[in-house]
Amino acid sequence: MAANKGPLHQFEISSFYDISFEGFDISFTNSALSMVISIFIASVIFYLGSKKNSNTPGRLQVLVEMSYDFIANMVRDNVGSGGKVFFPFIFTLFLFILFGNVLGMVPYNFTYTSHIIVTFGLAGFIFIAVTFIGLIKHGISFLKFFVPSGVPYALLPILIPIEIISYFVRPISLSLRLFANMMAGHTMLKVFASFIVLLGFLGGWAPLSLVIILTGFEIMIAVLQAYVFTILCCLYLNDALHLHH
Repeated sequence: MAANKGPLHQFEISSFYDISFEGFDISFTNSALSMVISIFIASVIFYLGSKKNSNTPGRLQVLVEMSYDFIANMVRDNVGSGGKVFFPFIFTLFLFILFGNVLGMVPYNFTYTSHIIVTFGLAGFIFIAVTFIGLIKHGISFLKFFVPSGVPYALLPILIPIEIISYFVRPISLSLRLFANMMAGHTMLKVFASFIVLLGFLGGWAPLSLVIILTGFEIMIAVLQAYVFTILCCLYLNDALHLHH
């Protein structure tokens, strides 16, 4: 029966435990389980990698230190010195998306970043937080962000609404980029994998070879999308802190 399920079946949310609170469904689902697994694995890796601080670090410690330095450099280069206070959040955000994307490639594991509600929740929180940071730091002067510098006053009535719309579109584009890439990639893999079953042992070698190639490509996309999401978060923080436009 599992073979008859379509390529979109892998994105269906199913409940392990039905829980209701004040009329709200807060059941523990396969998506929640995947999040717990991702957080647990990331925590174990970084705990073990940072536990031993030796002069000759092992591979795990090198991996942890490289990840830390990578995000630290990203924050410093794209946010500036004022971004240090946001480093824990940005580092956690990167790991949450990265492990969700990569572990989603494991068979039977749910890819929570392939759901728009998850990616929009992250993007919406970032959008609201960045806006409040800008307002707290600059007050009413934050509105200058919507006024392009060096533009003739006659064009401002046209450009200001465009700038406002583009600003409020940020969480939509940020969430759609991650969601669409992960959902499309997993769907494509499922479709080609079904050809292997249909063609059998003799004819399934071609789609099998293509699935292997696409799997490697999808892993690369999973890492890249975590990087893109995180660096855009840094750029939005930079706009809020420095009003660069």
